[in-house]
Amino acid sequence: MRGMSAVTWGQVLAWRMGRQFLAGPEADSAGDVARRLCGVQAQVASSAALAVAVRRGRPSAGEVERALADGALVKTWAMRGTLHLLPVEEAGAYATLCAQVRNWEKPSFTKAFGASPADIEAMAEAAGEALAGGAALTREELTAAIVERTGSRHLAEVLGSGWGTLLKPLAWKGVLVYGPPQGQRVTFAAPSSLPGRRPVADEEDAARTVLRSFLGAHGPATPETFDRWLMRGMNRKRDVKRWFAALADETTEIEVDGTAMTVLSEHADAISAAPEAPEIRLLGPFDQYVLGAGTSATYLVPAEHRTAVSRPAGWISPVVLHRGRAAGVWETTDGEVTVTPFDDLPKEALADEIDRLRPLLDG
Repeated sequence: MRGMSAVTWGQVLAWRMGRQFLAGPEADSAGDVARRLCGVQAQVASSAALAVAVRRGRPSAGEVERALADGALVKTWAMRGTLHLLPVEEAGAYATLCAQVRNWEKPSFTKAFGASPADIEAMAEAAGEALAGGAALTREELTAAIVERTGSRHLAEVLGSGWGTLLKPLAWKGVLVYGPPQGQRVTFAAPSSLPGRRPVADEEDAARTVLRSFLGAHGPATPETFDRWLMRGMNRKRDVKRWFAALADETTEIEVDGTAMTVLSEHADAISAAPEAPEIRLLGPFDQYVLGAGTSATYLVPAEHRTAVSRPAGWISPVVLHRGRAAGVWETTDGEVTVTPFDDLPKEALADEIDRLRPLLDG
């Protein structure tokens, strides 16, 4: 780890925008977007599609679906227990790291959902058997198969829930991911059935892969900011600090407006030399640029406007970026974009950005 240099949040945000295909060269594919951004949140499919489209030079309708069908992307539960699009070759690393939270072993989990740690282990074994040989089962079919093999009929209702509460641990254990849809119904498949899937050796290997990617998109960071992004601070702090320490040969400390943070050594000079961030950019709901920092990051989202960005029921609003910072929110009605600014915004730049975005909303 080399010596420390000093930068501002303005420089960091300008660099992040470049790294996240929001300034400068656009991404070549949906897979490139997911790989660079450490996944794309896909709890809302249209938001995931827009997150990819705004970063592509020539986006096309159905691009995410084609990337999933071609095996470049995989959809599964990952960070913070939410659905994400992940590059297929790195999906196993994300699952392994998310599994370290082991929330299904806590008494509060058993009390809330009626599933003990032993139940989860039995369900994982049953699901693995049901999905062996390349099978793709609907939620109903998988639930029936698990209940039949385990005899745990009391879990059928929770297993069938669209929230996937009891399926998340199975995803993190490497038992299942989303498979090809059957019309409007989702299916699940074994990760081993995916071409290009790369086995993960262990937790340390997974941590190095994910942390390296995170710092490359959302750095500089601290163990605390990484932990909040990964699992809302539910991981063991000692483990996260150990993961950072294990990457010390590739990182350096950098001072961001007086706070010491960690960045990949190869990016330290680029942050210091980052060009000014674009004047205006519009991002859709649940965009990784916001989620990577978190809405509590006041350098990105002003504290007095946080509730406009982070809304009830976990909804993250579409935001207007001004020089890399959240300066408003927006919505669309009947094809018309309405902006609610936090401050005065440059009208011409805003109009140009809305014109750029409109075809993506229509498509």
